[in-house]
Amino acid sequence: MKKSYVFASSKNWHCDTYEKLARKIQGLWIWASNKSELDQAISIIKPKYIFFLHWNWLVPETIWRQHECVCFHMTDVPYGRGGSPLQNLILAGHEETKLTALRMVSEMDAGPVYKKKPLLLEGTAQEIYVRAGVLSAEIIEWIIENEPIPIEQVGDAVLFKRRKPEQSRLPETGALVNAYNFIRMLDADGYPHAFIEHGEFVLKLRNAKLENGRLVAEVEINKQSRE
Repeated sequence: MKKSYVFASSKNWHCDTYEKLARKIQGLWIWASNKSELDQAISIIKPKYIFFLHWNWLVPETIWRQHECVCFHMTDVPYGRGGSPLQNLILAGHEETKLTALRMVSEMDAGPVYKKKPLLLEGTAQEIYVRAGVLSAEIIEWIIENEPIPIEQVGDAVLFKRRKPEQSRLPETGALVNAYNFIRMLDADGYPHAFIEHGEFVLKLRNAKLENGRLVAEVEINKQSRE
């Protein structure tokens, strides 16, 4: 009997990753991009694993207790548990991290670890997320092949706080390299990009580059919302 797997991601940049896995690894694969699709997938099949690559919602206990749920987190846990890991890592000056696959439990990012792999933090947030997706596929393939027992985390936890949209305002002082890192860490589809407020206008910044001692970026100008 073929084994079944659910690939849960709310981001379309994981499409290629999903399609390659489904072609390479035998079994029944279902993509779930939201809560209702996840519920529907579980009602259709009994998955061996549910892999959560980029998920915007709290997974109910009824799901993670009944199924082996593997989530991916962009830190070397127990360091960096919590929200906005990529942004918090870059703000802390990290140039490299670990992509961690761990079992989902009640406490966020506190479950036992299946596998860790190094992940570079260069480029835009979008580029890093895509790179992490490719790395996730390698880990997924390894998990399916080896069916490992995850190992409990060791050490004191360092917690990250989820960033709020208003924290995307570009700092008014600091080195150019810090401004560059600030812009690129928010430069991904669906994320609140770095912005500057100027009177009635909001200037959103993307595609930042450091060139010959200058910071160059694309600017999108919009009127401020009065809501």
